[in-house]
Amino acid sequence: MNILITSAGRRVSLVEAFQKELTAVFPQGKVMTTDFNIKLSAACQVSDQSFQMPLVSDAGYFDRLLKVCLDNDIKLVIPTIDTELLLLAKKKKQFLDHGIKVIVASEEFVQMCRDKREIHVFFENHNVQIAKEYSKYDYKLPIFIKPKNGSRSIDTYTITKHEQLTKYHFKNDDLMFLKYLDHNEFDEYTCDLYYDKTHNLKCIVPRKRIEVRDGEVNKCVAEKGALVDYLKERLSFIDGAIGCLTAQFFKHKETNEIFGIEINARFGGGYPLSYFVGANYPKWLIQEYLQEEDITIEYFADWEENLLMLRYDKEVLVHDYKE
Repeated sequence: MNILITSAGRRVSLVEAFQKELTAVFPQGKVMTTDFNIKLSAACQVSDQSFQMPLVSDAGYFDRLLKVCLDNDIKLVIPTIDTELLLLAKKKKQFLDHGIKVIVASEEFVQMCRDKREIHVFFENHNVQIAKEYSKYDYKLPIFIKPKNGSRSIDTYTITKHEQLTKYHFKNDDLMFLKYLDHNEFDEYTCDLYYDKTHNLKCIVPRKRIEVRDGEVNKCVAEKGALVDYLKERLSFIDGAIGCLTAQFFKHKETNEIFGIEINARFGGGYPLSYFVGANYPKWLIQEYLQEEDITIEYFADWEENLLMLRYDKEVLVHDYKE
């Protein structure tokens, strides 16, 4: 009953959480990892075993990943980066034919999450307000520009003056001109949502983002508040969703007005805070997909509120390292 976390990179806390929960029920179970450069991946150094992989865009990626799973008794695969989700969603049945379960949403839902315009339509269909998208010929400053299929805050711009706009912004059809939601007026939240096998919402943990580094939260606090009931009412069921989804929202500091921003169909970099407050998604995944048990709770809300997480760089030392 081994687990594979792909593209593990710096996700040491996620690896350690799965190690703790897996060995609690399967003492001989191992949590393994993959990465493009396992020697320079901290998570690969702390996992039980790691495997070098080509880039996701490589034609041999899938065959290599399947071989790693078959050769190492992998029963559960946890993808962690956006670029591999669609490929794995398309190949999910081929893994399952070998008794390997990939925790990834349906191909249709993953495709929707990858396109910010499509996820805006999804939000609107679920009665979640979104930031207005302007025509590039008719907009009102300030605006926020972001790509429709980007991640890690790459290619994003806050525009307050016309002279900040360039030909690149206008000619790139992937860039969206959106109403700017002022951080002086809005708090930004990332919510860790857990969906069971039947696509029903089992838990919501909103994390208020205090500081972000390289697109990933660096300081955040777990809060209940208005977002929990708001999302329970609107997103209690998402067709095709399973496991952990990471959804981003803005909430007005005074009026509690809420705007949906995006959804990523995977564990986010800040998930460790949700784990530490008691939202044990690794345990539930093991329970559902390795132990073949249902999650009997209707909805889990007994997690610690107002826990602050301050992340920092920690050393992982590798002895006798050779390039």
